[in-house]
Amino acid sequence: MVEGAFAVTTAPLEPGRLAAIVTAAFDGSGPGAGAVASFVGTVRDRNQGRRVDRLEYEAYEPLAVKAFERIAAEAGERWPDARLAIHHRLGRLAVGEASVAIAAASPHRAEAFAACRYAIERIKQIAPIWKHEYFEGGDVWIEGATADPDDAEARETAVRRACA
Repeated sequence: MVEGAFAVTTAPLEPGRLAAIVTAAFDGSGPGAGAVASFVGTVRDRNQGRRVDRLEYEAYEPLAVKAFERIAAEAGERWPDARLAIHHRLGRLAVGEASVAIAAASPHRAEAFAACRYAIERIKQIAPIWKHEYFEGGDVWIEGATADPDDAEARETAVRRACA
């Protein structure tokens, strides 16, 4: 694992930093990063027909980082030349702010795109991160990860979505 590749933080996310991390992960012994794909999830202004004021994220940080490492290892089994970095923001976020950033690098674009998509699908399934949504007239906790990390069917669902 590359230092700094996986983190939960209260600091604003830097997608460019993640791209630099994954491209630096190539050791020069084989083909380098010919492609970098990234995903940045942001706080949207509407959800379920309501105007969103803000979100607050909480996580069990050590386990969240372990989940990110697991996701990268799983992606490495499927796309061995891909390198991943995942950062998730915690705390209070305003509409438009980045809540999650993922970068995937590989020698070819298809693998970079697929590994990146796989990562966000698995984060939603297994990372212990919870979202508290505040909207006009109230607030609600949005259900977080519910899949067993060892559930092969959940993992295959993530692969199907990544390769769709």
